[in-house]
Amino acid sequence: MDHAVDAQRTDLMTITRYVLNEQNRNPESRGDFTILLSHIVFGCKFVASAVNKAGLAKLIGLAGETNVQGEEQKKLDVLSNEVFIKALVSSGRTCVLVSEEDEEATFVDPKLRGKYCVCFDPLDGSSNIDCGVSIGTIFGIYLIKDKDDVTLGDVLQPGKKMLAAGYCMYGSSCTLVLSTGNGVNGFTLDPSLGEFILTHPDIKIPKKGKIYSVNEGNAKNWDGPTAKFVEKCKYPQDGSPPKSLRYIGSMVADVHRTLLYGGVFLYPADKKSPNGKLRVLYEVFPMSFLMEQAGGQSFTGKERALDLIPTKIHERSPVFLGSYDDVEEIKTLYAEQAKSSSA
Repeated sequence: MDHAVDAQRTDLMTITRYVLNEQNRNPESRGDFTILLSHIVFGCKFVASAVNKAGLAKLIGLAGETNVQGEEQKKLDVLSNEVFIKALVSSGRTCVLVSEEDEEATFVDPKLRGKYCVCFDPLDGSSNIDCGVSIGTIFGIYLIKDKDDVTLGDVLQPGKKMLAAGYCMYGSSCTLVLSTGNGVNGFTLDPSLGEFILTHPDIKIPKKGKIYSVNEGNAKNWDGPTAKFVEKCKYPQDGSPPKSLRYIGSMVADVHRTLLYGGVFLYPADKKSPNGKLRVLYEVFPMSFLMEQAGGQSFTGKERALDLIPTKIHERSPVFLGSYDDVEEIKTLYAEQAKSSSA
């Protein structure tokens, strides 16, 4: 890349321009989705700014409460949640919101309602705030049939019905990765312009990767297929070099690396967390949607992740997502186990 030439570029594809271009492809579009996304982008910019000055503004540290998951809430978690709730409600395009931080879904005032449902984790990986590790926001967007008669049941849709999904990673740079069901694109925030600029067009995950990402501290509680797969990553029997282990412990950062470099991210069920640990609506579904749009796969150990039908808003699930061939290998191991246990 010629950075000198790059610095002189004047024809920049901003995220706003990109979304408007997408809107123009759909003549029936009235711009509601574009307005909703612009409010999500504003929320991401606000949180990026708050993360950057968290230490100075005394936003680091505990807020003294625990969220619905029993995790201690950080001040920055609370702030991020409020910012996104207010941004999404004020867009006038949402009717129901599901946040990781709130026990109940938020039903928007009927006067301000639109036709979309947004499920989001306002600050994923927040236990890493104090040590400067990359953290992020994850979101998924659904269409609701009847905004005037919306119920919790309308939120509990399978991931394959999602309209759009994305995440914003707050790290050495602020990167927003988005899919509206037409591939995956990455945008980086230019602080001098205050705009997200297209820097990673049409992201495609390599078909097979050299990295696996998992918390090996849970290894003693893993099931057979997970243990076998990780063993094959470390000690391949086919003469190929072993895979490298990379695990940050912040889902956004781990998935972002997997998306760009290939490989597989695993958060399996184990004896300690038999239903897995990651939440379906605002972690598993959006990341699985992005992986599939980039040419990868996502699997729960039993089925395609996006085929899951959640029964409650904070439901959890195991997940294996990443390069197509790597996830295929995991699916084979689970199929072998199912075959031997039924024999």
